[in-house]
Order: sequence, then C-alpha cells, then structure tokens
Amino acid sequence: MGCARAYPILKLTCQLQLLVTFLAVTTVAPSTFRSAADRAGLLVGTAVRPSLFSEAAYSQTLSREFNMVEPEDAMKWWTVRQSKDAFDFREGDEVIRFAQAHGQKVRGHCLVWDHNNPPWLASGHFTSEEMSKLLHEHIATVMKHYAGRVFAWDIVNEGLNEDGSAKDSPWYNQPGIGFAGKGTEYIAQTFRWAHQADPKALLFYNDNGGEELNRKSDAIYAMAKDFKQRGLPIDGVGLQMHIFQLKVDPAAVAANIARLTALGLQVHITELDVELPIDTSGQARPEDLARQAEIYAAVVRACVQNPGCTAIQTWGFTDKYSWIGSHSHGTQGAALPFDRAYKPKPAYDAIIKEITSAPARQ
Repeated sequence: MGCARAYPILKLTCQLQLLVTFLAVTTVAPSTFRSAADRAGLLVGTAVRPSLFSEAAYSQTLSREFNMVEPEDAMKWWTVRQSKDAFDFREGDEVIRFAQAHGQKVRGHCLVWDHNNPPWLASGHFTSEEMSKLLHEHIATVMKHYAGRVFAWDIVNEGLNEDGSAKDSPWYNQPGIGFAGKGTEYIAQTFRWAHQADPKALLFYNDNGGEELNRKSDAIYAMAKDFKQRGLPIDGVGLQMHIFQLKVDPAAVAANIARLTALGLQVHITELDVELPIDTSGQARPEDLARQAEIYAAVVRACVQNPGCTAIQTWGFTDKYSWIGSHSHGTQGAALPFDRAYKPKPAYDAIIKEITSAPARQ
C-alpha cells in the first residue's frame, strides 16, 4: 500500500519513513575528498602556498576538500633561514593557522635536501664540523618551533640517486656532516637529531623514482630495514608519485608499499600528480583526462588496499598553480584533480570512488 492510499496517521508515518530513507540515501555517497577520507579513516592532503590563502576559491576548495596540508616551500631552508643567524617562521605559521582554523593536520616538508638551500649556505665554504652543527641546530630549532602542531616530517628529501647510491650534496659529501663515503649514515644521523627535537613527530624519508620496484626503491627499502633493525627512529617512507607520460605500474607500486609496511613503517603518497600533454590554451584531450583518472584511481587503490598506507597527498590541487607547466616549459600540464577554474575533473570522481570502496580501517 503506497502513502497516498494510507489512513491519515499511517500516511504521516509512511511519509516520515520515506523522508528518513531519502536522507539516508542522499548522505551515503561522500561528495568531497574530505568526507570520503574522514569516513575511510584516511588522510587526504595537498601541498599549499600560504600566499594564495587570500584567494577565495583557493582557500574554500582547500578547506572543503582536504583534511591534511603540507607547505610547498614555507618550511624549507631558503624560506625559514634566509640568513645564518635568524629563523623566519612567518610563512610556515600561516599554514599552521589555516590548518588549525579548518581542522586539518599539518605535514612538514622538508628539513634536509640538496636543493633550495639559501645562498649563504651554498657558498659559505663551511667545514664538515660546521655543517654538522648548522644542520643539527636547524633541525632542532624548526622541529621544536612546530612541535605539537606538525604531526609528521619529511626529514630527508631525495637523498639517493636512481642507482640507489647516496646523492652528492652539502649534507653527504660537499663537504657533508662527517659521514662522507658512508652511504646513508648521514641520513641516520638526521633522524636521530629529529627524534631528539620532537619525540612525538612521525619521521619520514621522502623520495621520487622509487615508487615501483627498481634499484632505487630497493635501496630505500634496504635503508629503512637497516634503520629499523638498528632501532633508529624512522616511522615511514614517502613516495612522491609524480607520474610522467601516463606511465605507472600499479601492481609494482602496491608491492613496494606492501614490503615497506611489512617492516612496520607507514607509507604516505606525498606528491601525486599526473601530467598530460596540453595545447596552447592549456587544455588536455578528453581521452587523456580519462586515462589520467584511471591512473589516479589505480594509485589510490594501491594505497587504500593496504592499511599501512595512511595518507595520500597531491602536489597542489588546481592546475592554476601546478609546477608542471614551468617544469615542462608549457608542453605538459592539467596534472591535478581540479582544473584552473577549480572545477573537478574526471580524476576527482575516480579518487572518491576508490576511497569510498576501500576496505574499512580499524
């Protein structure tokens, strides 16, 4: 018997039941990254630029869609420490304030990198002993400033070559901090210092090119295993996941995540984007956007199927401010889930679908 033919009191009851059913159905499917992630017990984040918070569309999309943020540059050496004897936390503090105002977690990036160091450091002709003191001081000062507000840090970023050897850098061997020629031992030292500075922060090694199964990922795995066996304070590995030329092997990504998490480590996808060929107006072909959505879905699936993969982060979220355009001299772009007008692309729905269909987490 339908509501229209029911007795008045039964009719009212029937209508209320239909209303409850309608509301339940309309609220089942998450409509944003953030709502899907919150339901799944997952962190979904993005890299941000505090200079853009004043742009309404930027800040509104950022606060609505993400439960985690990470500064692109605001916590790097060249921003935080433009002179040897002074630290400038203003930009990083803006990220903290935005996140706190919108109930988001903050991921710190990064404390040790061979790039983006200030001129005074690059041309300072310091000794190894002086470099060690500078780096120890830097890690301690920055991490203590953000203690309790940054839950995880990329301690070392891109410290290995593609063949798995330690990359030449001011911290390793130019002149280094006292461990030149000793492979990843300088990385181990930075993790010790980081843990001393903020014992509650999660400490990550972050790199690119080691997402699948290859010499570099083998070296990252071997380093992480060695650190764990020696009781060194490492909590996770960040897989950047910049995907070029629409080429990725999801099965290899999943296998790599599995072996890292089997060590008792967390895995974060930290810098995900998928570049596409674009025309002179910056537009990508529909078929490429469809393929991009498939790739985003496959990468997200590789993460959410493993409980040890606890965060997925894109490197920016709108094509309007993606690094891909300048990196490729304008030949590639359209790499992120939102277009230049903040309109969701096919990748957006594909990501939500994968998060929503993921196994329940404890």
